[in-house]
Amino acid sequence: QVQLVESGGGLVQPGGSLRLTCAASGSGFTITNMAWYRQAPGKQREFVAIISRRGITNYSDSVKGRFAISCDNAKNTMYLQMFSLKPEDTAVYYCSVQVLLGQVYWGQGTQITVSS
Repeated sequence: QVQLVESGGGLVQPGGSLRLTCAASGSGFTITNMAWYRQAPGKQREFVAIISRRGITNYSDSVKGRFAISCDNAKNTMYLQMFSLKPEDTAVYYCSVQVLLGQVYWGQGTQITVSS
C-alpha cells in the first residue's frame, strides 16, 4: 500500500507561482511513474504532467512551458513548479503514482485558486 500526501496549494494572484509537493510512503513498492492531474469545478479530471523514474517528462498543452515536474527518487517525492498561473489553472490538484506491479494510487488533492 502506498500513501500519498500533497502539499503546497493555496491562493495566488494571476501571474504568480506555486510549488506542489507529493510525498509517497509505504513499504515494498517501486514507483515507475508519478503524475499530476487536476479537476476544476464542474469538469472532469484532466492530465497535467507526468515523470518517469528515469526522468522522462510529458505535459498537457495547457501547461507546457509554464509548469515543471520533477522528482527525487531517493525520497519518493514529486514536485510541480508552476509559473505564470492563470485563473483557468484553478482546480484541485491530485498526485498519482504507478508502481511496478501496475497499481495506481491517488493523493487526497490540494486546492489551487488563481484569483486577484
